[in-house]
Amino acid sequence: QVQLVESGGGLVQSGGSLRLSCAASGSNLRINVMGWYRQAPGKQRELVARITREGNTNYADSVKGRFTISRNNAKNTVYLQMNSLLPEDTAVYYCNAQGKVTAWSDFDSWGQGTQVTVSS
Repeated sequence: QVQLVESGGGLVQSGGSLRLSCAASGSNLRINVMGWYRQAPGKQRELVARITREGNTNYADSVKGRFTISRNNAKNTVYLQMNSLLPEDTAVYYCNAQGKVTAWSDFDSWGQGTQVTVSS
């Protein structure tokens, strides 16, 4: 099975920065899309940013201009650079990866989540 390991969450002051990392592991792994989602208490999980293998990106309107998603395909790793953080960014951030482990086997895996807390 595909395993996602996240790191980089923590507590930061408003206006500060954090860099999240997520490494995927598995045999014969080909990841098509990797992304970051977040969920605050009492709210639904929402897309923050995603990136395709080819490097195409999408961002939530709320983070455009502040967050940057990138990936290293050779390492099966995705990053989220978060700048100018706001208290509204406080949430549990989840890594997601979609792709194939074989020609007939798709996967859609989630990390365990990492807490990001932005204080005012």
